[in-house]
Amino acid sequence: LCLMAAPGKVAAFRLPPLPTIGEIIKLFRLKALKQLSQNFLLDLRLTDKIVKQAGELKNAHVCEVGPGPGGITRSILSAGVEQLLLIEKDARFIPGLQMLSEAAPGKVHIVHGDILTYKMEKAFPKHLKKNWEDEPPNIHIIGNLPFSVSTPLIIKWLENVSKRDGPFIYGRTQMTLTFQKEVGERLTANPGSKQRSRLSIMAQHLCTVENCFVIPGQAFVPKPEVDVAVVHFTPLVQPKIQQPFELVEKVVQSVFQFRRKYCFRGIETLFPENGRLKRTELLMMTANVDPTLRPFQLSMSQFRNLCNAYRKMCDEDPSLFVFNYREELRQKKMTRSLLESTGQPEQTEEENQL
Repeated sequence: LCLMAAPGKVAAFRLPPLPTIGEIIKLFRLKALKQLSQNFLLDLRLTDKIVKQAGELKNAHVCEVGPGPGGITRSILSAGVEQLLLIEKDARFIPGLQMLSEAAPGKVHIVHGDILTYKMEKAFPKHLKKNWEDEPPNIHIIGNLPFSVSTPLIIKWLENVSKRDGPFIYGRTQMTLTFQKEVGERLTANPGSKQRSRLSIMAQHLCTVENCFVIPGQAFVPKPEVDVAVVHFTPLVQPKIQQPFELVEKVVQSVFQFRRKYCFRGIETLFPENGRLKRTELLMMTANVDPTLRPFQLSMSQFRNLCNAYRKMCDEDPSLFVFNYREELRQKKMTRSLLESTGQPEQTEEENQL
């Protein structure tokens, strides 16, 4: 370990000389697995740039998700963090990460586990906790996520933001994560944009979402077929829609169910067939939303009105919230199959859309 300091200045942390990431990959015979959608980032200038988007990391506590061969890990350690928690699912990468851990004594804790099931509530010291209304805690989540896990993981973390649990039990923990470029565009898309989707609403109603920069695919090994976006999230003090996560998700999912049609078409799927049209009209009138707008044209305030109006209807009739449109379709199809003696009946337009 090499500590260098100018006279009168606090000693800065420097990693000792280490094999390059490319040499680590050869040394431990690491190969990116296509089935796990793994891609390695070898250029330390780019890993430094990713880490820079997280903000000031000096003396911070950081959790890196899926460090792999450790490119971003080196950049995080070079930023002068207090503690670094590495969560890696693939056992092949652990020996290379242990080498980094030995180069930064006392700073690195390696967990061989799955981030989707890892309990983040006890990942950091209690003294770092901040009130939700305060500035974000000195805690950061950083990760070059495999494409296969990025969307389910951000939805899980957005639910944690909504409930202020998981990594957000410490306050408004910030996240700097990579996604396929298209997913990054969806996360930050504005009303009217063709990229506007369920992900746009779920992320933006809970966080300030910033699409920082795009890394070209050829910077990765092996080269993915798409470019990669680096996205930064800071949870909002007040969510834009003041309703439970499950309710917001159900409304938003329903609206985008038929994304090319008028929005009332998706809203209809919130209600059972019996009384569907009447209830849809009532919801749209209460929310003051034009039923002929397309889903991607709706503003955040219109989604808020829809969620508030739907909540009121669910409070009056609790069976509404547990209603499942797809299940109703399945039941209808089964009934039709029983009645039809000559093979499978033709699918309805609704079934084809879904």
